[in-house]
Amino acid sequence: MSDLKEKIISEIKKIYDPEIPVNIFELGLIYKIEVNKDKKKVLIEMTLTSPNCPVAESLPNSVKENILKINGIKNVDLKLVWDPPWTKEKMSEAAKLELNL
Repeated sequence: MSDLKEKIISEIKKIYDPEIPVNIFELGLIYKIEVNKDKKKVLIEMTLTSPNCPVAESLPNSVKENILKINGIKNVDLKLVWDPPWTKEKMSEAAKLELNL
């Protein structure tokens, strides 16, 4: 994994779902991270735990803002996707352990 991608993941891990005490990366809400170093651009595909999520507006913005803090990133194209829908199976083992699942 590239150093830049590791930094992106590190920034994403600072963001927590307000209803579940686990960061959104471990929750499995991030479906894709593509880095274009030449254009200093990042493509993120993410979802939410449900379409009615109370942070549907703010959570994607937090992801974008955190990634833009990284030196060398000038643009973040964030797409909110609903297919495939999020399920508990998308969570990391660490997240499942933390939530006793």
